[in-house]
Amino acid sequence: MSGASGETETLETRALAALEHAYAPYSGFRVGAALRSVDGTVIVGCNVENAAYPAGICAERGALAAAVAAGHRRFDAIAIATEADTPTPPCGMCRQALMEFAPMLEVVSVTRGGTAARWTLAQLLPAAFTPASMAFQAAGDERGGLP
Repeated sequence: MSGASGETETLETRALAALEHAYAPYSGFRVGAALRSVDGTVIVGCNVENAAYPAGICAERGALAAAVAAGHRRFDAIAIATEADTPTPPCGMCRQALMEFAPMLEVVSVTRGGTAARWTLAQLLPAAFTPASMAFQAAGDERGGLP
């Protein structure tokens, strides 16, 4: 992760704390996420399952939605925490959602046992579909003028 080691530990700690609020009665796979805006603000999310499985939301997209609702659109790091034995990267849908706002995002996944893995979002989603993939681009559009 970029920044000081303490910043990474704080992000991981926030993700682990968010994990405690996860609602996963069906899969039992609880996830917490802490997304850091480039201004240093950390927004957390947790997975929220639903009996109608497609209606659930992942922790990463929950944090992203809360961040965008709070006015943040540029991010530099995300920490993901699970109770799995090995670090778990974001699912494909979350990778695509994060790519929209942070193609250079640094991703760290931690387990409750302390094991960690690190990637860049570009490593996790090579040859991604991005706003640049669109046939048109209008500066200042509803995406906030993102490249």
